[in-house]
Amino acid sequence: MTDDELERLLRAARPQTPADDGWSDSAESRHTLTRIMSSIAASNRRRRALRRARPFALGIGFSALVAAAVTVGVLNGDSPTASNEPPPGVIALPTTHAPHSGPAPAQRMALVAYTNCDAMLDGLRSHLASHIGPYGLGGGIRYGYGLAGGIAKDTTIGRVPAPSGAADPAAPDHSTTNVQETGVGEPDIVETDGRRIVSVSNGMLRVVDAASHEITGTLDLGVYAGAASAQLLMDGDRLLVILGSQMPYFRGGPMLDYAYPYDPATRGTTILLVDLAKADPSVVGTLHTNGGYVDARMVDGTARLVVQSAPTLTFEQPTGRLTNKQRTAYFRNLVEQAPLSAWLPTYSVTSGGTTSARSVPCDSVSHPVQYSGESMLTVYSVDLTGDLTDTQPITLAADGTAVYGSTTSLYVASSNGVKTQLHRFGVDGPGRPTYLGSGSVPGFLLDSYSMSEYQGALRIVTTKNASETSSSALYELDADSLRVLGSVGGLGAGEQLHAVRFIGALAYVVTFQSVDPLYVLDLSDAAHPRRAGELTVTGYSDYLHPVADGRLLGVGQSVNSQQIVTGLQVSLFDVDSPAHPSRIARITRNHTPSETPIDPHAFLFWPATGTAVVPVNSWEPDQSGAAVVLHVDKDALHVQGSIRNPAVATVGSYDTGIERTLVIGDDLWTMSSSGLQASDLHTLAKQAWVPFQ
Repeated sequence: MTDDELERLLRAARPQTPADDGWSDSAESRHTLTRIMSSIAASNRRRRALRRARPFALGIGFSALVAAAVTVGVLNGDSPTASNEPPPGVIALPTTHAPHSGPAPAQRMALVAYTNCDAMLDGLRSHLASHIGPYGLGGGIRYGYGLAGGIAKDTTIGRVPAPSGAADPAAPDHSTTNVQETGVGEPDIVETDGRRIVSVSNGMLRVVDAASHEITGTLDLGVYAGAASAQLLMDGDRLLVILGSQMPYFRGGPMLDYAYPYDPATRGTTILLVDLAKADPSVVGTLHTNGGYVDARMVDGTARLVVQSAPTLTFEQPTGRLTNKQRTAYFRNLVEQAPLSAWLPTYSVTSGGTTSARSVPCDSVSHPVQYSGESMLTVYSVDLTGDLTDTQPITLAADGTAVYGSTTSLYVASSNGVKTQLHRFGVDGPGRPTYLGSGSVPGFLLDSYSMSEYQGALRIVTTKNASETSSSALYELDADSLRVLGSVGGLGAGEQLHAVRFIGALAYVVTFQSVDPLYVLDLSDAAHPRRAGELTVTGYSDYLHPVADGRLLGVGQSVNSQQIVTGLQVSLFDVDSPAHPSRIARITRNHTPSETPIDPHAFLFWPATGTAVVPVNSWEPDQSGAAVVLHVDKDALHVQGSIRNPAVATVGSYDTGIERTLVIGDDLWTMSSSGLQASDLHTLAKQAWVPFQ
């Protein structure tokens, strides 16, 4: 279906009415339709990977179209952006410029802080009021993430730990979480230090001794809301447990927030700091925020947790028959009467049996020059060797849906289907991060792998996909000013972006419609990035992983001539010559990655033996929930075999199949919701089974 056909359907589903005051034919209306179509186009990329002859697929697509049509009936377009001049009552701070950061910005970026709480309240009220329309905030129903909820159901801090013997300090070689940047930890559902495996599944935290294959400790997280989606960060004998539903990445802008059915009880984020030094894990302290979890990164034992909260405002519908102008004035008046507490992020800390409630102080809140007041982005800092008594939060009046981290910077991005906003924080040491600036580029972001910081530049790939022909572009920005230095566009015209990987001064970009172009981009000159090479192959890759010098592994889907997914495809690319990339090996199977597109944390590559592992689902019953084990040579791929964990389903739960794999010594461990299995790394022979039930 073309964009024009979709627009006609949407307008037919919601025709103009006398109460519109001409809105249906206005520029605001067209912008709203564009954002809806961008949202649908982004979701189509994920649905395409599931294109098989399944009757319910049509129902999903039709439901999305109907929901979009209904949305037109309640949405309001964006109001004009704010002035570039700082408003009264704010201070313009100078931009820092590190010597290594490349060219100095042509124009200094104003980083704006509030002079006091009154100025902050005035600014938030006025900016939010300018975005109010006849149907309230965002033109319709908005489920904010700043609502109450997510607090622990039980005030139990933890059980008294039992003593245990001393651990062997000489840990064998082992894999770690597959992360985007070396030295930057990412939350996952399993962690290991080579001596023990710490996992979370079905709301239960378990510690398994890797040598004895025994569960040595457990911690029931079921007393906390959000336990089903818990994630972990580990440093030594300390563990950070993040509880709370992770926010959806692409939301198509605030107007479509209501389409995601999140349980109100999980619209907060609870953090547990857990001590693993003794037999049973014990909770040292808890942090609960009123913000929804976006993501987290950890460098040198300090975790930065990013949460987002919405103003807690109630838009009661006016009585009587009012024009759109009268309705807008009514709702704006409500905003202009709202107290500062409606915006200020709140959190509570429990330590030593005492709970204290707090809010982020006004002097820790900043904002870009242009902002809407619709959401607050807060970064909390947790030193895993300490406690949670001082998380030194810093708040930005901005939105955030994706997080990328280097060892010195934390970037938070948000896409509304038209452009991507970027915010940079300095995290080159412990303690409070520093807000360094904001910027934007056209198009929407695929995921965090579409961003990379390198030699003072931020590289980012986005896609423009609205009523115009879709295409992707790479932008290089000065990291200090977030000013665009150079760009290269026209990537995958008429195609969807599927994967991005940055390796040094090169970028690899995969797009797909009928075939898979793999673009190689030379970024050695930040002001003049260029297309160095291109390869067109069948199928596509959703994830790219470097496996050796000049070699790149792609994990994705094989596709037949009718553009229907036929199964898993793993490709080995020779990229030694950027100008002449080639695919030198390929393996296909009648099953798909366990998550489509694959979660990078689910992929394992162990360079010592050239072992790659991909968890899969399949329409072949004996393969569903298994993991395919491959041997990667310099110029070839070989199937070593497959591993399946014993399937154990209980009342109220189901067996997920293999979700993660890791290597400890000569053992290949596979984790499912049923348990952990150890297999011989070389022969895949089963060595041990540790059931979770």
